[in-house]
Amino acid sequence: MKLTDRQQTILLWVRQAGHLEVELLAKRFEVTPQTIRRDINALCETGLLRRHYGGVSLPSASSNLPFASRQIINQNAKIQIAQRLAQHMPDGASVFLGIGTTVEFVARALADHQDLKVLTNNLNVASLLCNSPSIEVRVAGGQLRHNDHDLVGEETTHFFNNFQVDYGVIGAGSLDAHYGLMDFDVRESMISRAILGNARQRVLVADHSKWNRSALAKVAEFTELDLFITDSLPRLEPNVLPASLDVIETEATSP
Repeated sequence: MKLTDRQQTILLWVRQAGHLEVELLAKRFEVTPQTIRRDINALCETGLLRRHYGGVSLPSASSNLPFASRQIINQNAKIQIAQRLAQHMPDGASVFLGIGTTVEFVARALADHQDLKVLTNNLNVASLLCNSPSIEVRVAGGQLRHNDHDLVGEETTHFFNNFQVDYGVIGAGSLDAHYGLMDFDVRESMISRAILGNARQRVLVADHSKWNRSALAKVAEFTELDLFITDSLPRLEPNVLPASLDVIETEATSP
């Protein structure tokens, strides 16, 4: 599913407000309530929003969105983030590519690089790079998560601990000003920590929407990163992001 501009705006407004009424949305867009309900139904069917009587709100903050929903949300931002990282990464590098849909976009952006060595537990990443014969791909073993298209567990974590690479690229389920990177599944957090612990340059790719979410499993503090590529940053208290962290905002740097 590809979201329309109006659906993207509805999603953004609900993320900001937490809950919105159908009548208010209809007035803002100058369309009928029936038109808004069709948009809301489509967003709720993908798991991006949840219906309430007379309106719509965010789904539960304690669990991650369905994989298909994460693939379509903020696609343009994820593409720009991925392209910026691809520009940063030279041919011939060795790379960990972890879990998440933004990392999947990174794989797409790297597809034309030469002589890369990619190690991943992300099955969509491996599939995307099948048509890139100049990129060597190694896939971790582990427990298949059918709904997330990836592999997790002790075997997967051990896989990443067996290598030392140039770049470790991860996403995050949530970003917290006090605790840093968070995820919804402790198995994901263990894998991300293994990736960060065995990479010379530690890279986070995450769009602005991750700041509005809550997750339970701690991954890492911002001090444990070298590079953070995002579309835009929210207003943060001083020193939330350390001075040593290289932050790239694609909206600020795009022409």
